[in-house]
Amino acid sequence: MVSLTVNAQYTDQINSNRPGESMSAFSVGKTVIQVESGAYGIAQKHHLLNYVANGYGVDLTIRYGVFKEKLEFLADIQYQDQLYESRFIKQQQSALRQSSIGAKYLLYDPFKSVETKINVYSWKVDKSFKWKQLIPAVSVFAGANITSANNPYHFSPNASISPKVILITQNHFGDGSWVLVTNTIADYIGTEFPSYGYVVTLTKGLNEKWSGFVENQGYISDFYSDTIARAGLAYLISDDFQIDASASGSIKNTPAIFYGGLGFSYRYDGNYKEIKTPIEEDPNILKAQKGAKNGKKKKKFLIF
Repeated sequence: MVSLTVNAQYTDQINSNRPGESMSAFSVGKTVIQVESGAYGIAQKHHLLNYVANGYGVDLTIRYGVFKEKLEFLADIQYQDQLYESRFIKQQQSALRQSSIGAKYLLYDPFKSVETKINVYSWKVDKSFKWKQLIPAVSVFAGANITSANNPYHFSPNASISPKVILITQNHFGDGSWVLVTNTIADYIGTEFPSYGYVVTLTKGLNEKWSGFVENQGYISDFYSDTIARAGLAYLISDDFQIDASASGSIKNTPAIFYGGLGFSYRYDGNYKEIKTPIEEDPNILKAQKGAKNGKKKKKFLIF
């Protein structure tokens, strides 16, 4: 019996960032293309400025693994249309609320080259908490925000391109069904109103098909600061297709924001080639596989 950890980022089942707003540490895998999209409705009411804004939005994220297993390129677009109403103004607003491109790279993987052995004598010991689970995988995202001119969702009337950087950590607890992801974000760097924030997401795999999450997101800026609480569910239709639903609300009432949405994630992995691990290239295993083809007694290897 052989035990090992595969070092590739690719997983048998799709691994999506939806329906939360955080970015996971691991890439989709080399040559894998993944699309994550959804639609949402939004309602806002500002109790001091006395305005309301109601509308809808569509978001789209395209992820592509290229060159290395650890590297992923992303494009993230969010379009929003809303009716803004105050005491003296009634205005239809529509524009790209968010538009960014960039790349994510895995700096440290605590699971790499780590042999995971199953304790066949005690289920309790095998499933118990292990201190090494506190060591997270670490990635960094670097990219740019692209803002159009006269955009109602941004502070500047001029078109601009500004840097965006995210530090990402990811922990797996217990049997791996609990996942904690944190994002520390520096956004619109170098502009008149740079923004700093965080996202903390806790996900639980409920069974083979269902998973749920809770999330806390915060923004700190002279232009806009807020704290958002979010929760939702995802359902795995197939290994490459997932649907989701979520709801979010702001903590404060300047403005009070509520929105809910539905979405999906799909990946195409037809060009993906399985990464051979050192143990799979072991001469003894290759010899056993060759012997099986020649009609000899086949040796069985249980690989975790």
